[in-house]
Amino acid sequence: MNPTTMRLFIKFFWITAVLALPSFLLQSCETASSSTKEENLKSQPIALVIHGGAGTMSRERMTPDVEQAILEALEKALNEGYAALESGSTATEAILKTIFILEQSPWFNAGIGAVLTEEGHPELDASIMDGATGLAGAVAGVSHIKSPIHAAEKVMSESPHVMLAGKGAEIFAESQRLEMVSPDYFITDRMRERYKNRQGALRMHEDSKMGTVGAVALDKNGNIAAGTSTGGMMGKKFGRIGDAPIIGAGTFAENNTCGVSSTGHGEYFIRTVAAYDVAARMKYLGQSLEEAGHGVIEDLKVLGGDGGLIALDQKGNIIMPFNTSGMYRGYIKEKGKPVAAIFKD
Repeated sequence: MNPTTMRLFIKFFWITAVLALPSFLLQSCETASSSTKEENLKSQPIALVIHGGAGTMSRERMTPDVEQAILEALEKALNEGYAALESGSTATEAILKTIFILEQSPWFNAGIGAVLTEEGHPELDASIMDGATGLAGAVAGVSHIKSPIHAAEKVMSESPHVMLAGKGAEIFAESQRLEMVSPDYFITDRMRERYKNRQGALRMHEDSKMGTVGAVALDKNGNIAAGTSTGGMMGKKFGRIGDAPIIGAGTFAENNTCGVSSTGHGEYFIRTVAAYDVAARMKYLGQSLEEAGHGVIEDLKVLGGDGGLIALDQKGNIIMPFNTSGMYRGYIKEKGKPVAAIFKD
């Protein structure tokens, strides 16, 4: 090879190498980025925490059979909700699955087993919020929608509104082809007996805090969602609406802070914007999830409000504070290992 040909060959080699370099670097960056994403997904925890209401509960008044039935209902909801998260469902999808299971259990004041109004009818409320988008939906004062939590999700995803109430909410639910039922579908013999034997304001006050269900979930993508469903307060009248369907009072979710679902004397949770207050304390005061959640419940007690809440953050930290003698509650962070409890100790 003569000198001229050699120079041309070397020049061609370097030009080809330089032109190929950006493509090589791009592929390397894409590979590194893909690996990082996979590692992040693997390290991202998933978690689910639920409640079934807080109130005046005592071991003496609860038979072992009833206690076991309630714990089994909580564990079933936890296991099925976690299975959804593990299979790749979003936090919102897991909330729907989990709360629907609780709505179908007669042991809670939501869906089947809901308390009755002064006139003896069920009027149900529910809400849900997506912490990734800030979208939320709620229904209030409904009596014909089989799953209020699914109706709340449809308001969030299929309407321009946040809350729909009464007949309008039911017309909307029908338009979304949700299953509709007779109000009698929700009334159990146990609830008819409690309604019949209720003893004025004191009994209604106790019933108002027992049985509301809620869930907060963290999915594989680090997104948080929260939801709450309830039958409200025993003997309520005048179309009373509590905190459960009110975003910021009974339900709140925000990826950067936490997800919250509340249960208790709703009027106090509304006045203090309790669910949002947990997130606000984290955001503006720099408090941990535990400090914020326990602070909200302690302050609520000072004002005269009884109840509790559940919450979790993006790291999978979970809290379940309450200021009553008990709260139906549970959480799961590992497959097959749900933790459920009722009393303080």
